[in-house]
Amino acid sequence: MSLVLDPAAQDLLFREARTANTFTDEPVSDEQVQAIYDLVKYGPTAFNQTPLRITLVRSAEARERLVQHMAEGNQAKTSTAPLVAILSADNEFHEELPALLPAFPQAKDLFFSERSAREGAAGLNAALQAAYFIIGVRAAGLAAGPMTGVDFAGVQKEFLDGDHTPLMVVNIGKPGADAWYPRSPRLAYDDVITTV
Repeated sequence: MSLVLDPAAQDLLFREARTANTFTDEPVSDEQVQAIYDLVKYGPTAFNQTPLRITLVRSAEARERLVQHMAEGNQAKTSTAPLVAILSADNEFHEELPALLPAFPQAKDLFFSERSAREGAAGLNAALQAAYFIIGVRAAGLAAGPMTGVDFAGVQKEFLDGDHTPLMVVNIGKPGADAWYPRSPRLAYDDVITTV
């Protein structure tokens, strides 16, 4: 059985997409980011909790502060990417649940009254949303360079608060010269899929 999605779209989102390491200087507009979010906000999360928060780093001053917290190998590309986003999990996402899950507003207190439960749920579901975000960046015809080589404690102190846990930093833009490393191998179907 073939996929319904057009093969060119499959290539754009998956087969030809790679983590970009260089970018052109073409800017990424707020309108592009809005279009990305307006697409990926429909990706599913448990209880529709949507804990992902995105901090766009646009100013030179903020960029300089962020680069100091990047691993050495990530500093140059973070310095030159047209746009950088800090993706974090909001550990107080439950405050929005009555509006986001009107069919079951009591979920806020029934399942998420304890901070430890919220942190686990926020981390998992924000990671799902981060993956949707990366695919959305690709759908916009841009390249994403997600990175976890980051001093997360430093990023949290510099840009977030105690209720937001940083997950990754993503460089965004049009790919530049020599943007890609060679495609790394993937596991085969039989190595991943088990039928019971």
